[in-house]
Amino acid sequence: MASIIINLAAAIAAFCAVAVTVRRNSLRSVMKFFTAQSNVFCAAACLAVAVFRLLGFVPKGVLIWKYSGTVAVTVTLLTVFLFLSRQYGLKPLLAGYDLWLHLVCPLLALVSYFAWDQPEMPFSCVFLGLLPILLCAVLYLFKVILERPEKRWEDFYGFNKDGKWPVSFLAMLVSSFILCVLLWAL
Repeated sequence: MASIIINLAAAIAAFCAVAVTVRRNSLRSVMKFFTAQSNVFCAAACLAVAVFRLLGFVPKGVLIWKYSGTVAVTVTLLTVFLFLSRQYGLKPLLAGYDLWLHLVCPLLALVSYFAWDQPEMPFSCVFLGLLPILLCAVLYLFKVILERPEKRWEDFYGFNKDGKWPVSFLAMLVSSFILCVLLWAL
């Protein structure tokens, strides 16, 4: 029962926080951020886990989806605390709906993952945890660096500061892979 409650809480909180940001901005502007992408992805997985728990059986594929979503929101949480907080300070990154998307929802996902939702899966599934991060990294690389100048996004994460995108890109993928392995191994 606790798994159902925590998974539902994570899903509802993430969906509501993203909905509030969309109301203030636009869907397109909100969904370009990995914070929103990862929380929606994980929230959908949490909702699926809760529904299947109510039905009495959670398929392994749903638990692997939850693993991948948990990795994604954990990357968000760690990026906020280890990288973005040095640029912006923690206070604005944990204010309002960002508190939910940067801290509360990732922690709920981690708690439910470790307490109830860990699938038995082969090591090869670690790469499924890396997939959302890789897709976002490629999109960000294209839209910030490779896109025609008039269509580029601003470098809102600062990953290309002083032209250092290759280092940032590699560091994000390597650290995300290590996180994937840790969540798989623990």
